[in-house]
Amino acid sequence: MATRKKTTTKKKRTPLEQVRDAALTYPGTTEEFPWGDCVVKVKGKVFVFLGDNGLSVKLPDSGMTALTLPFCEPTRYGLGKSGWVSATFPNAKSMPVPLLLAWLDESYRAIAPKKLVASLPEKTKR
Repeated sequence: MATRKKTTTKKKRTPLEQVRDAALTYPGTTEEFPWGDCVVKVKGKVFVFLGDNGLSVKLPDSGMTALTLPFCEPTRYGLGKSGWVSATFPNAKSMPVPLLLAWLDESYRAIAPKKLVASLPEKTKR
């Protein structure tokens, strides 16, 4: 008699779930839901806003380049003037996860205290 292997279906994480999970691996981070959407903070300061269809991050180095992409715009409420960029995607499958993770890293480094940034692994430093 043949035995069947147990198959476990692992739910595939969405691109924004991948970004959220990555954000929470940085030192000193916490997750909050102040306006219904997820924000991830470091030492009480937001470094990424996560919505249903996109995110907002602070990009002091690559922000001008990011704003040339069709899915990016300066973040509203005056945050765009401070280097915040919002990326919105009508189709979650079209999100460029490696790019979003690079932006997440840049945003964390821009917001986090220098002591926490210095604690990151050498390979991810610029």
